Amino acid sequence: METFFQSFGESAKTTLGFFWKSGWAFILGYFVSGMIQAFVPKKELTKYMGEADVKSISLSTFFGAASSSCSFAALAAARSLVKKGAHFIAAVAFMFASTNLVIELGILILIFLGWQFLAAELVGGLVLIAISSLLIKWTYPESWLQAARQKVEQEDDGLTEDFDWKKRIKSKEGWQLVGHKFVNDWKMAWEDILIGFTIAGFVAVLVPESFWTTLFLADAQHLPGWLVTLENALVAPFVAAAAFIGSMGNIPLATVLNQNGVLFAGIMGFIYSDLMVPPLVHINAKYYGWRVALYIAGIMFVSIVLTALILNGIFSFLDIIPESRRVVSEITQFKIDYTFWMNLVFVWIAGALIWLHKKYMQTHEMKMMDMESGGKIKNIAVTIFIIINVLGLSAFVFTQLF
Repeated sequence: METFFQSFGESAKTTLGFFWKSGWAFILGYFVSGMIQAFVPKKELTKYMGEADVKSISLSTFFGAASSSCSFAALAAARSLVKKGAHFIAAVAFMFASTNLVIELGILILIFLGWQFLAAELVGGLVLIAISSLLIKWTYPESWLQAARQKVEQEDDGLTEDFDWKKRIKSKEGWQLVGHKFVNDWKMAWEDILIGFTIAGFVAVLVPESFWTTLFLADAQHLPGWLVTLENALVAPFVAAAAFIGSMGNIPLATVLNQNGVLFAGIMGFIYSDLMVPPLVHINAKYYGWRVALYIAGIMFVSIVLTALILNGIFSFLDIIPESRRVVSEITQFKIDYTFWMNLVFVWIAGALIWLHKKYMQTHEMKMMDMESGGKIKNIAVTIFIIINVLGLSAFVFTQLF
């Protein structure tokens, strides 16, 4: 029983350590995201997304990178783009960009995994979009996607909003809008972050290394290296789907995989698979029907595996594949270092942004995208994870005192 309480407490402490290490990065990322969303006019972008050409895909990629990293928001925004005439290839490019090329995700990868993974994420994000665009173009089921377009619901999401950004950036209301966007991004993403970080914290402590070694063939010396690399890239998306973790929440678990010997290709495949978790596939099914939702998931899977293998080849050629493992217990330490001071500064910045949000709400009605969430099951899961963390931290304090 004592061992159970120690492991339980250590798991919750590790989860809290993940939050501690990345707190300032989340605030900085969502602050920058809020500024981009508030000050970058969208009307001139959306009207050029109707074709499956380089311009349309490039604009969708830029638009996605300038959007929120919330996976649910990415799907809702992509649906709105389709409704407004965007090509499905452009919509998929937007989804990948908004969950893989946003600044807050990049900062988190740099903190937890290192610069090689950040470089791979940026390069691979573009490769992923290029591959998925080609695959859809080559296999385009026109009748399916035409029926899906007709199924898209009417919504008002403000994506075609137009304004003079020079006037807005100089105005008090413009910065109040930044605070409003910052708070809304947190409202959309905090549940995924909580679930993802909690799973990563408990997996890091409770799941033995032998499990990952067996699953990802880490000790299969009798097999050729290329076959193990391929297996890692193929299996990783299914691990991501089984974890039910969204965009920002899967980086700590990717760190756990890195610690336990999963290959570079497998880790990158895991990171890219945030849009393949069952709740998100189900939401796409509600938007477009199951036939198109599974088609999109299939395109994503093939694109992710190919991208992971291409990245592995490029980084092997350049001899920059990460060799050292980032130890989770070292990353999640509580001490007076740069993390402490950065968290201290950015707590004040977050407070200022929340104050700006409240000022904005005093003069404006809240206008957010009509977006799907995880539903009742997810709400129950969030409540359970909160209780688990509270009990776990209590167990940790108890074991330390007694």
